[in-house]
Amino acid sequence: MTSPESPNPPEPVVLGGRYEIHRRLARGGMAEVFLARDSALDRPVAVKVLFPEFATDPSFVERFRREAQSAANLTHPNIVGVYDWGAESGTYYIVMEYVDGQSLAEILRATGPLHPRRAAEIAFDVAGALGVAHQRGVVHRDVKPGNVLISSSGIPKVADFGIARALSSVSEELTQTGSVMGTATYFSPEQAQGFAVDARSDLYSLGVVLFEILCGRPPFVGDSPVAIAYKHVQERVQPPSELISGMPPGLEAVILRLLAKNPDDRYRSAEDLRADLRRWLDGGVTLAEQALSAHITAPTQAIPVVDPDATRINPTVSEDPNATRITPRVAPVQQGPAAAAAAPMNPVPSSPAPVALGSEAAPSSSKNGLFYTAILVLLALLAGLGFWFIKSLNDERDAVVERVDVPFVTGLEEAEAVTAIREAGLNPQVKSEPSDSAVKGVVFRQSPEAGSKLRKNSNVLITVSSGPAMTTVPKVTGATEADAKKLLETAGFSVVVEKVDSELPEGTVVETVPAADQPIPTAGEIRLKVSGGPGTAPIPVVAGKTVADAEKALVAAGFTVGEVVPQASPTVKKDQVIGTDPTGTASPKSVVKILVSTGPEQVKVPAVKGQAEDAAKAALKERALEAEVVPQSVPAGDPNAGRVIDSNPAAGTLVDPGTVVKLTVGVASTSPTSTVAPSTTVPSVSTTSSP
Repeated sequence: MTSPESPNPPEPVVLGGRYEIHRRLARGGMAEVFLARDSALDRPVAVKVLFPEFATDPSFVERFRREAQSAANLTHPNIVGVYDWGAESGTYYIVMEYVDGQSLAEILRATGPLHPRRAAEIAFDVAGALGVAHQRGVVHRDVKPGNVLISSSGIPKVADFGIARALSSVSEELTQTGSVMGTATYFSPEQAQGFAVDARSDLYSLGVVLFEILCGRPPFVGDSPVAIAYKHVQERVQPPSELISGMPPGLEAVILRLLAKNPDDRYRSAEDLRADLRRWLDGGVTLAEQALSAHITAPTQAIPVVDPDATRINPTVSEDPNATRITPRVAPVQQGPAAAAAAPMNPVPSSPAPVALGSEAAPSSSKNGLFYTAILVLLALLAGLGFWFIKSLNDERDAVVERVDVPFVTGLEEAEAVTAIREAGLNPQVKSEPSDSAVKGVVFRQSPEAGSKLRKNSNVLITVSSGPAMTTVPKVTGATEADAKKLLETAGFSVVVEKVDSELPEGTVVETVPAADQPIPTAGEIRLKVSGGPGTAPIPVVAGKTVADAEKALVAAGFTVGEVVPQASPTVKKDQVIGTDPTGTASPKSVVKILVSTGPEQVKVPAVKGQAEDAAKAALKERALEAEVVPQSVPAGDPNAGRVIDSNPAAGTLVDPGTVVKLTVGVASTSPTSTVAPSTTVPSVSTTSSP
């Protein structure tokens, strides 16, 4: 494969025939992450490419494969999705969801500590992602700000399950040859000591992250990873309120509980943590704060603290029998926040009250104490010798027991996997479990992992897909868009919102597709149809129709016919529809008026009697009326000469625009004794041609 390091390669590198590499986004200890385009689905993706020098190391390849497998089986809005993985030209790659944003570490470097509420909101969402992983039996083991991405819309997403392990794995170890598992700054005490880790270890690491984004630095710093890991085990946590002002007590109590040395003193699960964070975000009192207050106000009592000089000879069954263990010793409790930080959250029984100096019982108690101490030391030595003797016998027996490699069976059909395990000399154990990524009947998890060394005839557990997990669609009809979306996403579904016209209030859920109470694959897609209001529809054009025809057209289009409004129109014939009010579009069932023509608007004939001829004509023209002059002879010197004697129609009469008004205008006679009457005879025209 051509190296994709060049930001503008002449020809884009394409992986798997579909992932076109564009530019590098980040570089890690074992791989680089590139922005790419999935040409098959035409979407941006992030592609993590293993460095070629690690591609020949089976341990690195297996870790890389485990990251793809672990994350691909986890579907949650706050987990970076894994779409695909493959190999090309001697190296391996993982195709992931592209998150357009920054890591929490980058944000912290750019802006400094976050506001307590924002920090709690991020921790709430990260805990939700971890809770899903823990329910699927996966511990992240590397929770840190660099592995929490904040999208451009502010949504936290947990990435990099590269060192995640199944809770049921029998080969759980902190470190492996040639690799460091986790980051010392965010180690839990049990992780730092090489003990078995579980979901509570992730919660401790999340507590470190929450401490850091609030205070601007992690709770423990040192010159080397070993020094930091030692502090996680030995030193008390300095309460955040001693570092920053205005630290909310409820949130501080949550952090101190997360950072408890003993896993039993932390939250039992990520869901318990989310519930306490929700109480604080809603303005309530957290359970951690209640427990801390009760502890501080309790009488002075002895509580376990770490003694670096003491070792525990007899380890628990689940721990490495070769490891030196730290054991608690009894010391009087201190008062104040510092003591509370080191104290377990669960109540501790009080030690017997010390005997006062100078009392008669003191010598006797001292002698008894020394006697019992000697007995206990002797028993511990005997137990240690016995344990050493039994272990030596087991080691000698193990040296001659034949061990075989666990075959890689993930991705095989159940029958093929069982056969392969039996042929390797091992005993297959099969369990069925839903899977969103694996086809039904195919192995999607095995424990121990491939390549592990086991005694012959040991058990190998394979988990076979029973198909996608099914979840019933909750009923959200009638809820608001925000509430419905939150409920569905919390249930693990992906939600697509579609706006529809509806008489329900805007923003109200009309229906879901699939419908409520239908079982669908967990993390499947649900289309949420949300009311955008009643919407609009085009109002029919009814101009020129009769009123009856206009009413039929409006009713057919879903509108309500309103009043019929008469209106003059110079262009539309009388009794025909001019148009509607309103026009264009309107909400269905809204009222629409019909405008009907009454013909042209009539005007009054102006009073022009006694006016000069020209003035009378001008007055008629202003009213859009035509003038026709009818001369009438008047005696010479008569004042009506040149003036209007009468009009027809008479002044004040309503007439249509354009009507001709006859004006009788006086004309002075040339004969003082005769009156010239207007001629009404049309002169005859001779049709005889001239000779």
